Amino acid sequence: MAPADAANAPVSADRARVALVGNPNSGKTALFNALTGSRQKVANYAGVTVERKEGVLTTPAGRHMRVLDLPGTYSLRARSPDEVVTRDAVLGKLSGEAAPEALICVADATNLRLVLRLVLELKQVGRPFVLALNMYDIAQRQGLRIDLERLSQEIGAPIVTTVATRKRGLPELLTEVEAIVAASKPELTAENVWHEPTPAEIRAAHAQAERIFKACVKPPERPDTITGKIDDVLLHPAAGLAILLTLLFVMFQAVFTWATPAMDGIDAGFAALVELTNANLPKGLLTSFIADGLIAGVGSVLVFLPQILILFFFILLLEDSGYMARAAFLMDKIMGGAGLHGRAFIPLLSSFACAIPGIMSTRVIDNRQDRLTTILVAPLMTCSARIPVYTLIIGAFIPQETVWGFLSLQGLVMFGLYASGIVSALVVSFLIRRVFWRGAVEPFMMELPTYRWPEPRNVLMNLWTRARIFLTRAGRIIMPLMVLVWVLSTFPYPPEGATGPAIDYSIAGRLGQFLAPLMAPIGFNWQMTVALIPGMAAREVAVAVLGTVYAVGGEDGETGALSTLLKHQWSLATALSFLAWYVFAPQCLPTLGVVKRETNSWVWPTVMFVYMVGLAYLASFIVYHTAVALGAG
Repeated sequence: MAPADAANAPVSADRARVALVGNPNSGKTALFNALTGSRQKVANYAGVTVERKEGVLTTPAGRHMRVLDLPGTYSLRARSPDEVVTRDAVLGKLSGEAAPEALICVADATNLRLVLRLVLELKQVGRPFVLALNMYDIAQRQGLRIDLERLSQEIGAPIVTTVATRKRGLPELLTEVEAIVAASKPELTAENVWHEPTPAEIRAAHAQAERIFKACVKPPERPDTITGKIDDVLLHPAAGLAILLTLLFVMFQAVFTWATPAMDGIDAGFAALVELTNANLPKGLLTSFIADGLIAGVGSVLVFLPQILILFFFILLLEDSGYMARAAFLMDKIMGGAGLHGRAFIPLLSSFACAIPGIMSTRVIDNRQDRLTTILVAPLMTCSARIPVYTLIIGAFIPQETVWGFLSLQGLVMFGLYASGIVSALVVSFLIRRVFWRGAVEPFMMELPTYRWPEPRNVLMNLWTRARIFLTRAGRIIMPLMVLVWVLSTFPYPPEGATGPAIDYSIAGRLGQFLAPLMAPIGFNWQMTVALIPGMAAREVAVAVLGTVYAVGGEDGETGALSTLLKHQWSLATALSFLAWYVFAPQCLPTLGVVKRETNSWVWPTVMFVYMVGLAYLASFIVYHTAVALGAG
């Protein structure tokens, strides 16, 4: 134990820990990025799967502080895993985590009513904090009148107005933080004064927060009617839903049409690289390894980067503009009818990018049954890893034509695949709620954020982050797998006097032919069967495997773009069956691993794997035999 004089000594700002706390969608992460820039680390908290983000900031006096970006919360009365981490970090009870010497409470200046209860809880905790009124420029434009001096007196803490996206108010904020850190004493610990409030105390705190809000925040003299008029349209039960579906439709059309020039350029670049390699290196194993294993494999995946970035571009615009919350509000009734909680919309929409962060974001759902239902159906959303598979098959087998004079037929098929995933998720969630557990879904309440223009710099930074993740994934997962697939597709050599293609005698060929009878009823050939095995590591790997297998096995001039090769090797029925398989199949082991961590059980990932494989096989069987019956075989 430290001596008494050491315990009472002021904390040195050079080793101070500062934590950011606030409501979701308050701009907390934008403020964290503005304060720390690139000097940040992302990991997980000890013993849990909640993401931990820590960075280093520099005060105007040149001192360095460690700053922690805590998960968003509405209250210290934690009800979800994310909120438990935030509460315990604020109270200094988080395992393996030192207590922060000061807090920065980040509030949306246009939505102060929502944050005041959290502020009063922080005041009760006793740890010094600064209230950062973020998005203050929007509040001013709306005509909100906030009495900063009185509000500061009411909450007992300094207040600084900020605009995180433009780095306004940051020097003033850091000056206040530095001052309260220098004056703070370690013995003022939260656990001595905090307790779980009783219902009567909760009602009293709510009344106090309402009193403070009415006393310190005055509505604009000329109310903002534009937001109301926009919401009258965007939140209309019929018109609003039609607009949402139109936006999603445009997004999926754009994924196909806007990306074509960039994809053609990337494809041409890799094709030229293959030709250059074959022309300048002697024929043999090394040339085959470079051209067929590395370039053909990795290139067949990287060509889809433009489409993935376009998808993320739309999602980021919807989030930053404030429309995403309204989309969740619109979908609440539909999702409730399918047995899903309204809060499930954002995790499911996030799963369009990747099921892993979608599953992890289900922590915001309080009820365990609602959370498990969302986890089980999240992988049915069409994640970005499916885009390479969908695009390859659609580009090879669906004509590049327009429908009704302006719609892309290929885009319509892509939209149909996304719609199939959404509808199947709703149907499966409906059945889960009827088979595994019954009961009413809890009502969904949320505060709609203010409309705002997306910040170009933030959008570009997030797009670059997504591109970097995709490229890192290509280098870390896809390239080693392609080396393995090339080896399995090349060795052993065919015996002397063999007449068939060399790949038929390789390990991959023999394995595919061994498993082929199992997949034959759904129209899969042995090459497709081989592609599914390493494709369990990541869905898009299947495209790279097909690229490598057909490149290694190509004979008699049978070379060229993978889509061209498939068009000559597969029937339309087979192609449609492959698409149906990928709508449902759990071709992603990392997702199953995350489900195990989030549920702390092997039961639920096992249930997920079994039901998704069963759905995939059944859907492919029906699609294949229907297509054959219609003459597409």
